[in-house]
Amino acid sequence: MIKINCTVDNCSHNNCGTCYANRINVEGNGAQNAETTCCASFLDKRHYSTLTNNTNSQGPCDCLVCGVTNCAYNDNKLCTAETINVSGVNVNIYGETNCETFKQK
Repeated sequence: MIKINCTVDNCSHNNCGTCYANRINVEGNGAQNAETTCCASFLDKRHYSTLTNNTNSQGPCDCLVCGVTNCAYNDNKLCTAETINVSGVNVNIYGETNCETFKQK
């Protein structure tokens, strides 16, 4: 099953809408909505090329570390959501990405 769906086209870990990072870090301490979260693992393809060869497991990324303490899916800094959706348009830095799956506790 795909754990991380990503619409950030210029992320080095994105392969056809699926994240292939070894793990991702979602941040947004004190977030009130998805717009105040971000994928801190974003790397711009213009600077880092394509990094879609996940070395920790076979296939897409399935390791989600979450620093969004007030998200309902955060269990001791691990995400318990079945899948998440990361978004961002014309992203230059990781703070311009969002975890669309965020659900406030």
